[in-house]
Amino acid sequence: MSLVNDLEQEIENFKREYEKFERGNKSAGTRARKVLQSIKKTCQEIRVSIQGAKKEDEKDDLPSED
Repeated sequence: MSLVNDLEQEIENFKREYEKFERGNKSAGTRARKVLQSIKKTCQEIRVSIQGAKKEDEKDDLPSED
């Protein structure tokens, strides 16, 4: 669940920086883009985690060959 918490934190950081950018702070635009890249990475980690969990469930559902 920590990946979801990380994602929520990153989204809050993005919102904060984007609001500054909209008020004219150009440096905040750079920081907002950096946070978006981090969000992309975290989303990919969550996707991989979900896929791994699905594969484990499928493997557990297969009958054993004893």
